[in-house]
Amino acid sequence: MASSLIAPKPIVVCADDYALNDSVSQGIVELARHQRLSATSVMSLSPLWEHHAPALRELQGTIDVGLHLDWTSEFARQVGWGQGLPAMMWHSLRGGLDATRVREAIERQFDAFEKAWQSPPDHVDGHQHIQQFDGLREVLCEVLVRRYGASARKPWLRVSQTHKAGFKGALISWMGANSLSDWALAQNWPAVSPLLGVYGFDGTMDDYARRMQGWLADASQLKTTVLIMCHPALQGEAGDVIGSARAREFAYLSSDEFVAHLNQAQMRLVRGGGSKSKSL
Repeated sequence: MASSLIAPKPIVVCADDYALNDSVSQGIVELARHQRLSATSVMSLSPLWEHHAPALRELQGTIDVGLHLDWTSEFARQVGWGQGLPAMMWHSLRGGLDATRVREAIERQFDAFEKAWQSPPDHVDGHQHIQQFDGLREVLCEVLVRRYGASARKPWLRVSQTHKAGFKGALISWMGANSLSDWALAQNWPAVSPLLGVYGFDGTMDDYARRMQGWLADASQLKTTVLIMCHPALQGEAGDVIGSARAREFAYLSSDEFVAHLNQAQMRLVRGGGSKSKSL
């Protein structure tokens, strides 16, 4: 009886890659309408973003809609600065990113987001977690302060400090999570950490369900408001290397099983704006 009186613990569930393609955007909107998500992150360099923004606008105020800062996708390559993740990591580690070019790239993505959304982003994260890479992180923080530092409701930051995520998760965290978290603490900037939802995009829908149960169990034991990232789509589209995983994630997140797992873990979906960065 006593356990039933425990208040559900808040958790942010964020779907990445909005506007990547039609199936991704449609899947995210469908899940958000049924309250299976509390945030989504937009690829504002996508030519689809302007056309897909109205569907999200119908949900404005019910979920957080943020900027998925991009340097590694085909969209980034098409505008002239993008490069693959290994090259981006190498240039970041060796100090090979030009601050002026980085600033122009970041500003362009904020401008594109705000043009279609007609409002600042609720949050900021990064495609393949580049928001916290050395050489990009520092410029992003400068841009955030200049654009939104005086705002009463600042865009919250995703700090990709992973938890129990193996080598892949450790590498993500190592690429600047502590530095971004330290900056957020020093500036009293809202941030959400740690990050769950890291896996190899492999397995069946049952495997994904078991992983989610594990992430929810971990989140229930952590002191902060945790973020679980996901990558759903109605179906996989040609050229999308994780298209099959996206379809499996959508099938699970849209199921009654996901709701049951949230209830069993005593979790409730919340938006991320009220969180402050805290160490584990």
